[in-house]
Amino acid sequence: MDPILTIVAGATILTVIGIMSGGTFLLRITTRGLPFNGLQKTFFRAGHAHAGVLVMLGLVSMLLVSAVGVPVPWQWASVGVLASALLIPGGFFLSVLGRDPERPGPALALLWTGVVVLAASLLAVGIGVIAAGVAALG
Repeated sequence: MDPILTIVAGATILTVIGIMSGGTFLLRITTRGLPFNGLQKTFFRAGHAHAGVLVMLGLVSMLLVSAVGVPVPWQWASVGVLASALLIPGGFFLSVLGRDPERPGPALALLWTGVVVLAASLLAVGIGVIAAGVAALG
């Protein structure tokens, strides 16, 4: 794996600590009855879940493209998966900030940007892995 991508992977593992603290925040919301409305609780849960899943998908993508010998420039597509792990949850969390919002705010655009980044990145990772497999056939 490219050394810079290795550093990115290590830093990403450290972000799981932040995701864990988000879990304790969700626990406090549900057990202590903190003043958040249903929309906020739903979006906070969705943001937390997407953060954890997308970080793991990004790390798996990084390992996979490295293991099968995808050329280094194509390996960077896996960083896009990790970027979506910031954008999508960010859209969920930031779009419902404020006192008792009735619907998501403009920050929801982050979510949709993350969806586009995720789709493009997964397409590139998938094509890179398939191309490496075809090249290995001879």
